[in-house]
Amino acid sequence: MSIAANNPALGSWVEVPAGSDFPIQNLPFGIFKTNQLTPRVGVRIGDQVLDLKSLFVLGYMENLPFELSDFDAPFLNNLMKKGKKATRDLRNRISKLLDVNQSDLQKNEHHVNQVLLAAETVEMCMPVQIGDYTDFYSSREHATNVGVMFRDPANALLPNWLWIPVGYHGRSSSVILSGEPIYRPKGQIKPDPQADPIYAPCRNLDFELETAFITFDGKALGDSISTAEAEEFIFGMALFNDWSARDIQTWEYVPLGPFLAKNFASSLSAWIVTLDALEPFKVDGPKQEPEVLSYLKYEGQKSYDIDLEVFIQPENSAESRVSHSNFKYMYWNMAQQLAHHTVNGCNIRCGDLMGSGTISGPTEDSYGSMLELAWKGTKPLHLVDGSERKFIQDNDTVIMRGFASKDGVRVGFGEVSTKVLAAK
Repeated sequence: MSIAANNPALGSWVEVPAGSDFPIQNLPFGIFKTNQLTPRVGVRIGDQVLDLKSLFVLGYMENLPFELSDFDAPFLNNLMKKGKKATRDLRNRISKLLDVNQSDLQKNEHHVNQVLLAAETVEMCMPVQIGDYTDFYSSREHATNVGVMFRDPANALLPNWLWIPVGYHGRSSSVILSGEPIYRPKGQIKPDPQADPIYAPCRNLDFELETAFITFDGKALGDSISTAEAEEFIFGMALFNDWSARDIQTWEYVPLGPFLAKNFASSLSAWIVTLDALEPFKVDGPKQEPEVLSYLKYEGQKSYDIDLEVFIQPENSAESRVSHSNFKYMYWNMAQQLAHHTVNGCNIRCGDLMGSGTISGPTEDSYGSMLELAWKGTKPLHLVDGSERKFIQDNDTVIMRGFASKDGVRVGFGEVSTKVLAAK
């Protein structure tokens, strides 16, 4: 595997501010538009967006297996259809063009002015046309906390949890881009256990700190993807807020699990960070006991050291950090999730979205949901403006940020930010 763009010594002739999520070692993909430019594929470098359509037209993509339509597109799917090797070669080519020691593009000021746009001047679009969306439940700490709250603390984990990466099929139509507000959902809730349910706006609106991965085309229906192969079918990762209406969920989830409590909205960050860019940040995952079944076994490191933070910002007020977690806490890794998803022959397709499940760590400040942080409302959080939160209130904005850092290189995701509006 050749990932030339991962060299920590690389520098770019494009200025990258100190502490930026988007150095030359990252080069995430997204879709952007302007008042003059139709939606198209871009790559983020520092505070600039590289226009790949213009780069192609100007002749900088020779000997790569792409066509103009792959970049002149409202989603990344056309590009991803070319597969792992093609997208890796593309990222390496972009890295070479932006390398401070390479002059092909750098010396041509006329071309530079055509292909680089200030990030503040572009509007980001949904990066992927999502076909199917699956959400997992893969943090042992989160599953344990929920089990303690709602079941017997001595048997917090359900009997199957340590054997399979539990998941459910979500609703792709309500996955939205960072920056798009949501309305507080309405539904049936049962605030009084001794009385009939009522129809009302959700009272216990919650975020779930997650990441998501985006797939390439998988195998044919009936075939399975192994843990050894899984990363070849994963394009990249993004930040993901899987909104949850806890009071609706409590009433509806038996016997078939999440439904209206989940499908009203899930928020996705705009930039897709390739798995290749995250390769240097691989770490060992938690020890898995009992020993997993054969199809879930894997070799090497499959977890990633990604710092994750959640902030709540009330309207006209400063943001408060309420959670600081890390992706490396996940019990089930992405390779195992994809292997389990396909072990029965289920076929995945280009642009499928897989949510990690809530990412909670071992300490109270690393929990990944308000349900845990405020412990079912019994321990309200205190924000910097003096207000308290048991759950998310109208006009609150929830912001999630994440990055990996090693050897002086920071590879980040930007943020996923969503404001909550009152119920319609």
